[in-house]
Amino acid sequence: MLACFARSLYTFRAVRRVAEVAATFAIAFSVYLVLTAFSGGIGLWSLEELIGGAVVSFLVALASRRLLWERGGWRLLNPIRWFVFLVYLLGPFLLAMAKANLDVAYRVITGRINPGIVRFNPGLRTDAGRTMLANSITLTPGTLTVEVDDETGDFYVHWINVRNVDPKPEEVCGAFPNWAKVVAE
Repeated sequence: MLACFARSLYTFRAVRRVAEVAATFAIAFSVYLVLTAFSGGIGLWSLEELIGGAVVSFLVALASRRLLWERGGWRLLNPIRWFVFLVYLLGPFLLAMAKANLDVAYRVITGRINPGIVRFNPGLRTDAGRTMLANSITLTPGTLTVEVDDETGDFYVHWINVRNVDPKPEEVCGAFPNWAKVVAE
């Protein structure tokens, strides 16, 4: 009985590893196809490009599957999370970028800037959530993620207009941490 359980556990782990490599391959190959679309001679891609992309994507999948799936990365394959992420990108993120562009333009024209580096803790636990928040902050004009402390989860952000030396996350990046929790945690 115990041997049967051990064998099934080993089989489960092997199947999971294969699924992780397959999912990573699918993601890497999809990104490759999007980035190289219309580069083929006759169609969207040439046969050589497809074969080369598949080989490189497979090597990437073998090398990086642990990085993606060890800490609960399976959550990111949920289609509902992808839909929520698209809503975030087309709604709150796009609006925040537009506001930040206007704010930075105003500050450049008037010279009213007070730059500095601030520290805050958004309460994110996963690498995916922290990465999503760090990228959202960096892509928004007027802010730049300088460092993320892995142990405490503190973010160090260069901010164009420091109003408070010990800000709350909402003061620096609005609702971005809440969206990162919904999408990636």
